[in-house]
This record gives sequence, structure tokens and C-alpha cells, in this order.
Amino acid sequence: MARSNAQTVDAYLDELDPDRRADMSKVRDTILERLPDGYQEAMQYGMISYVIPLETYPKTYNKQPLQLAGLASQKNYMSLYLMNVYGDEDTERWFVEEYEKSGKKLDMGKSCVRFKRLDDLPMKLVGDAIARTPVSVFLERYEAIRDR
Repeated sequence: MARSNAQTVDAYLDELDPDRRADMSKVRDTILERLPDGYQEAMQYGMISYVIPLETYPKTYNKQPLQLAGLASQKNYMSLYLMNVYGDEDTERWFVEEYEKSGKKLDMGKSCVRFKRLDDLPMKLVGDAIARTPVSVFLERYEAIRDR
């Protein structure tokens, strides 16, 4: 599934085969356990997303909630999008170094960490990356970039 039309997270997960659903659910649980206050889980861009609601911050460039992270099931792999890692050089450096220390192979694009199995993903690091950026810090970085 490259993109889903599911309107809820449960409907999205129900579309997946059982093994993929189990892996995605475990990543989701880790994210929800470590998600800082002020973010909400939602469906956005055909994937599970963790966003700053428009009620909190409506001044976005595209009238969509700002996304901290996204979780998607692709045809041949799963993707974890970490916008806080992509948007901050220090956080990106930290993330890459910690991933290497885990002994797992990092397959990463700009914000996208690709993994085929749950065992490919260092779950503690995922939780630490999510917890690393409170809403106030994310908004400060967003506004600094937007004002350039």
C-alpha cells in the first residue's frame, strides 16, 4: 500500500496484512508512549501522522497541521518520517550516531527511515527521537525556517 484513503488510524491498520499490522502497531505504540504533550495522532497524507493541531498553530504554509512524524506502510518496506530529525542538524547528527551504535543498518532519506522488519529499527532510539522535540521547540524551528 503506497497511500491509503483510510480516515482513521484503526482503518489504516486494518488494511494491512497481519504481520505488517503487528510491526506498524509496535512502532505506533512506541511513538504514542513518548509523544510530547501538544501533539496529536491523525491521518494525514495517507499515513499515520503525529501533528501539532491547527487549533494550536494555524499559521502553516499549506493550511495543514505541522507534522512531527509519520508512519506509513509502503509496498516493499515501512517508513518512519521524522521531521524533527530532518529539520535540525544537531538532532540529525545525534540520530545517525545513535543508530550506528545500535548495530542496525540505517536506510534513510531526508526525513524517511525505511525498514523491512521491526528488527531493523532500534525502538528505543525511535522513542528518544520522538520525545526529543516538544511542541515549543518544533514551532521555534519552523518559524525560523519559514521566515528565511
